[in-house]
Amino acid sequence: MIQQKQKNSLLNWELVSVNPNEKNWNWKDLFCFWGNATQSVIGFSLVASLYLVYNLNFFIVIFGFIIAAFLVFIFAVLIGKPSQKHGLPFPVILRTSMGINGARYVAMLRGVVGIFMFGVQTFFISKSIGYLIRISLYIIDKNILQVDIFLIFFMGMNIIDGISFLITFLIQYLLFSKGQKIHKTFINFSTIFVYFGLLLFLFIIVVENFEDLKNSLLLSLNYENFFSKKNIYPLISVTGTLFAYFSIVLVNFGDFSRYVKNEKDLGFGNFSLLFNLILFSFFSILIVLGSDIILTKNMIEVDQLLTNPTDIIGKFDNTFLTIVALLFILFASASTNLIANYIPSQNALINLSPSNLSPKSSGLIIILCGFFVGLFWTPILSQIGILSFVDTFGAFFGPIFGIMIIDYYIIKNQTINNKDIFSTLNDSVYYYSNGWQLKGIYSLLIGFIFASSTIWNGNLTFLQTYAWLIGALSSSIVYYLLASK
Repeated sequence: MIQQKQKNSLLNWELVSVNPNEKNWNWKDLFCFWGNATQSVIGFSLVASLYLVYNLNFFIVIFGFIIAAFLVFIFAVLIGKPSQKHGLPFPVILRTSMGINGARYVAMLRGVVGIFMFGVQTFFISKSIGYLIRISLYIIDKNILQVDIFLIFFMGMNIIDGISFLITFLIQYLLFSKGQKIHKTFINFSTIFVYFGLLLFLFIIVVENFEDLKNSLLLSLNYENFFSKKNIYPLISVTGTLFAYFSIVLVNFGDFSRYVKNEKDLGFGNFSLLFNLILFSFFSILIVLGSDIILTKNMIEVDQLLTNPTDIIGKFDNTFLTIVALLFILFASASTNLIANYIPSQNALINLSPSNLSPKSSGLIIILCGFFVGLFWTPILSQIGILSFVDTFGAFFGPIFGIMIIDYYIIKNQTINNKDIFSTLNDSVYYYSNGWQLKGIYSLLIGFIFASSTIWNGNLTFLQTYAWLIGALSSSIVYYLLASK
């Protein structure tokens, strides 16, 4: 009886191989996944800034985007294939290279970052809900926001902010804890909804400002000296910056690819990232330029070209447009929070204690921890430079990826023992040394040292956008040299 319990201590219905009937993701669903990964406020600002603010050659930017997208495509296929083939999530696949116990704690490195960023992202999502509440109250009574109760602040939030904060956590928990079918539906709806919103916003801008927008676009795009040596560093920088933006979802991409029907859909769906980038870039550039034209015509002064969507709508004196834009930002931010933070954290937590945690209980942990992160974000966490420590945790992600790829494709020759991967018996394949694969742990630490040095060594900070790649390369080489013997 005790032996049977030991065998099943790593089992959880959320971690076992996906039923073939539930492998219902196709390339369209992956298109929406990458659409979600692209359609964030940060993504909008990043894309628009690279094209318009830094005065870079237009072809340098687009070529850098293509290179970065191709790298993400290659790595997404590599890390996604094991999970697609075996139906297992990232933390379980990790057991093959880190050991059944090692994988618990190594996967939690991703979980800790995910939980922290979930709290921060939720804090900013709640701001959109807060704006909508303020607009509604203002429409009812223009003076109501001057009532004393709305002027009392605690932890940087007044009563509207606090209510919005709680509502945001509640809605996300109710929506995100429903399982992968609801996740897929929400991801698909959000992508289409946001693209529709961008199209609507662009249409409003273009209708009355087509000629001005066309001329402004032509003036803003720098085509000269594409093959000049001085463009090499900008090209490397653009590629690295964009790759770093997408790298956060790479290591745990298996959490989603496990539901993909076949390798063909996996490859084609991942390649759709390039189309998403081009489409999103098109919307971002034209909306930023068009908004600047409208603000200039209305004699609204701005110090610089606005690339942040919230800054742009804040300058428009149009209640309807502001409400619509806030709704689109709300959906885009929530769906990004789901794929980049919530699901990776949930799977990491369940893998940490498979016999004790479920989607709902792990979700409650994420909500509770995220609540305190969001609560202390403004008064404390945002003031102490904690993001440098979060980036340091993130320096583990590239090395984890490198080890998993080398282990699966070269050391294990694309085979996984589905029985032993859930066994704690001493003679099981993935038990290694008391459940730890010491070669994998050692390689992980070496890769982490290389990657984190770009964050903490002032002489190497120019390589920080490539920290993920540096960590992945160094750890994979070390692991190959150790494990191939």
